[in-house]
Amino acid sequence: MAYATKEYELTIAERTISISNPEKPLWPEANVTKLDYLRYLLTVAPYMLRYAHDRLLTVIRYPHGIHDKHFYQKNIPDYAPDWIKTHTWENVRYVLCNDEATLLWMANQAALEWHVSFHLAADETPTELVFDLDPSTEDFSVVIESALLLKELLDELQLPAYVKTSGASGLQVYVPIERRYAFEQTRQVGHFIASYLVSKHPAFLTIERMVKNRGTKLYIDYLQHWRGKTLPAPYSTRAKKLATVSAPLRWEELPQAHPSAYTVHTVPERLRELGDLFSAVSQPDKPASLDPILDFLHAR
Repeated sequence: MAYATKEYELTIAERTISISNPEKPLWPEANVTKLDYLRYLLTVAPYMLRYAHDRLLTVIRYPHGIHDKHFYQKNIPDYAPDWIKTHTWENVRYVLCNDEATLLWMANQAALEWHVSFHLAADETPTELVFDLDPSTEDFSVVIESALLLKELLDELQLPAYVKTSGASGLQVYVPIERRYAFEQTRQVGHFIASYLVSKHPAFLTIERMVKNRGTKLYIDYLQHWRGKTLPAPYSTRAKKLATVSAPLRWEELPQAHPSAYTVHTVPERLRELGDLFSAVSQPDKPASLDPILDFLHAR
């Protein structure tokens, strides 16, 4: 298929980026071209970068749009410009998604999903405790119910919680914490909270890692929260037909929420109306202490 051959040049912070195939449809069903995608990224960049800054970045690239071949990329490409910031961690030279120019250069390479680490590149200290709610069916009401039960428990434990869609079928709950715990400690807390919820609601919740053994139960994934592992950054697009986005939500809107409502087309307006609902995670005023829970666990 041929596309318009005209190329755009964008200059951001004195970095000039040539945009190839600007009319290429990346999400054809959602009518999102590469140029539409770049406009979206420019809109959300201040908020996405607020969280992603200095974190290890893994992208998923779809050179010919979401319905063609794709691949994960951790190492920076050899042909990348030398102004892109990187960090070598465990023999991988990761891109640091630190500025708009890097975001747009990577997007021009058809990076359509942006997954970042739970810690900063140069410091293996987790910045939050995270639960990934992964359903086994398409019934999103189960995901909503599970997230609200988790929120109720976190409230009882006096832990602040913020929720976002995964951009796919699930939800992710973040608890900003003081930056002084090891991942081994956050895993103890995550296991305790997830196991407690499963014990109270065994009919539809599980911490079973093997997909084939979950049946129709929702999986509370606390194991993903670990050094070097990732989840989609807030406002990251996902390679789904509707061009859905990993969108931060208010808890009060969750009962009526559905991932399909938060897309490249709708999220910019949400940002204008509501601001960055993830700012309390990206830049927390009062990160939580996990000491009371850890003390309880060690005393048992």
